[in-house]
Amino acid sequence: MRVLVVEDEKRLAETLQWGLEADGYAVDLAHDGEEGLELARLYPYQVIVLDIMLPKLNGYRVCAALRELGISTPILMLTAKNGEYDEAEALDTGADDFLSKPFSYVVLGARLRALTRRGGTGSAATLAFGDLVLDPAKRTCHRAGRPITLTTKEFAVLECLLRHDGQVAAKNEILEQVWDMAFQGDPNIVEVYVSALRRKLDAPFGRRTITTVRGVGYRLVSDE
Repeated sequence: MRVLVVEDEKRLAETLQWGLEADGYAVDLAHDGEEGLELARLYPYQVIVLDIMLPKLNGYRVCAALRELGISTPILMLTAKNGEYDEAEALDTGADDFLSKPFSYVVLGARLRALTRRGGTGSAATLAFGDLVLDPAKRTCHRAGRPITLTTKEFAVLECLLRHDGQVAAKNEILEQVWDMAFQGDPNIVEVYVSALRRKLDAPFGRRTITTVRGVGYRLVSDE
C-alpha cells in the first residue's frame, strides 16, 4: 500500500519512512502542509499520516481541505502529548484516528492496519480472486487453501493487481503504488516481480492467472 507521511520533523519522518517501508509500504514524504495537500490530491494513497503542527498549512486545514475535495483517504493525525483539544479538533475536521506524540511504532502500525481494514478508499479486510486470497492486515497469502510465502515487494505487487479486480493495472500504476514517486530505477523491475509471482502463484497450481496486456500492464484472469 502507498502511504503519505506529512511531518516537518525530518528525523521522525525518515524514521517512519524506514519502518513503514520495512513493513512493505511505499512511502512518500512531505515536510509542510502545502506539499502534503498537493501530493494527497495527485496520488491515490491508501492512508495518510498527518501531523498537526506544520509549516505553511497546519494539519487541520489540510485535513479539512481534503474532505471538502471529496477525498476520503483514511487519515491518522499526530497530536501533541495529552492534547485533548487537539484530538477533538482532529476528529471534527475529518481525521479518522489520532495518535499522541511520543508514540510507539508498533502502535502506529496497528492503527494504520485498522484504518485500511475499515475502508475509506474501498480497502477490504481480505482480497480475493477465485481461490487466491490475500490478507493485507495479516500479511498472508493462500491459494486453494495452501499458504504461499511472498517477499514484501511480491506481496505489494499482488495486492495492487488484486485491488484492480480484473481490470488492467498499468506498469506505471504499479510502480507508483508499490515503490514511490522518488523511484529512479528501471521500470522493468515490475516484470521481475510479476515473473516471481507467476512462479509461486500459477506454476504450482497449473494456472495462468496473471496475464500481460502488451504495451499497457497486467491483469488477473480466471482460467477455470
